[in-house]
Amino acid sequence: MGGDGRRDTEARLAEAAGLAEAIGVVVAEKLAFRVRAPKPGTLFGSGQVQAIADAAEQAGAELIIVDAAVTPIQQKNLESATKAKVIDRTGLILEIFGERAATAEGRLQVELAHLDYQAGRLVRSWTHLERQRGGFGFLGGPGETQIEADRRLIRDRMAKLRKELDQVTRTRSLHRARRQKAPWPVIALVGYTNAGKSTLFNRLAGADVMAENLLFATLDPTMREIAMPGIDKAILSDTVGFISDLPTQLVAAFRATLEEVISADLIIHVRDISHPDTEAQRLDVEQVLAEIGAGGEGGAPLIEAWNKIDALGADEAERVEAEAARKDDVVILSALTGQGVDDLVHCAAEKLREGSHVHTITLPYSAGEAIAWLHANSEVIEQRSEGLETQLEVRISDAAWARFRSHHGALL
Repeated sequence: MGGDGRRDTEARLAEAAGLAEAIGVVVAEKLAFRVRAPKPGTLFGSGQVQAIADAAEQAGAELIIVDAAVTPIQQKNLESATKAKVIDRTGLILEIFGERAATAEGRLQVELAHLDYQAGRLVRSWTHLERQRGGFGFLGGPGETQIEADRRLIRDRMAKLRKELDQVTRTRSLHRARRQKAPWPVIALVGYTNAGKSTLFNRLAGADVMAENLLFATLDPTMREIAMPGIDKAILSDTVGFISDLPTQLVAAFRATLEEVISADLIIHVRDISHPDTEAQRLDVEQVLAEIGAGGEGGAPLIEAWNKIDALGADEAERVEAEAARKDDVVILSALTGQGVDDLVHCAAEKLREGSHVHTITLPYSAGEAIAWLHANSEVIEQRSEGLETQLEVRISDAAWARFRSHHGALL
């Protein structure tokens, strides 16, 4: 199907194919249709359904992926007409998440989302069985009994999963509370899936997080310490990639994962500036951030990292650089080659230092440890020695100043 009005049809088709390839599906054919009036029974018009069936038969396709939401009855009718298995966009994304979830938390979240998705389809697709009632109309017949049993099993399993996820959330909150006591600032990398977040994360943190040219290569949040000029260190968090039309079940189920974004001190929005739909992807990410209560007014400051500048031609790169120069809080870079990454680090450090205050500190000349601490944890504007004393003028955050006083207050 064609995308929404602001999206390039070819790019939307390529994204759908990328989602399929992310779980090893070989894409034999891609078709785009404009559906002016969705048909209740098949979604597509009869001519479009025939075209899909002919293409599937010619390619020998066993699976048809519809890049839209498909109701159970539409799915059944399309399968009958095309003689192939049919899944919709939500089902495909759930399959990817199910395969990629690496941690216990990730698996819990995926299972919860999948059950939530199945529960609604179960009830709607089996309503014809509700007519199989007992003789007096108040005893459930075999069909209704099966529906109720399945619904109860799903409901019970979902309740159990929610309890386990609540425990995960509490544990994560304790870890977050410990970090805040440290206190080191948290920087969250967010962005559309495959924008290059994990590649940038590896570049900044010297880590080895899975970073491939795949949609949803990263599902579970990863955190590392990184050095920041004038701040000592920060905690860098790589989060799950966002996508347009993200299933509502996943938005709710992955809220615990995205809590790292809500509590971040700085958000870096990584954008694939070489993608034809980069502007539409930006809007999708901002919409998800708004849904989870991150970003916007009152939220953490945000920097846009325009990634993959190396994938642009010279003329296009020049145009993008000129556009970025007119904007505040935009850094152009290539996470793959390292171009502009240092600029991003300095921009992030500057953002984190906002709200800092300048202090003039006089210390004994022998207080080498305290002086070294200030150099590592603050921006030393000026340092001069007078006799047996060293005077420093430093710009330091309130949190770091409190730490300095608690460790070296006796010297002041």
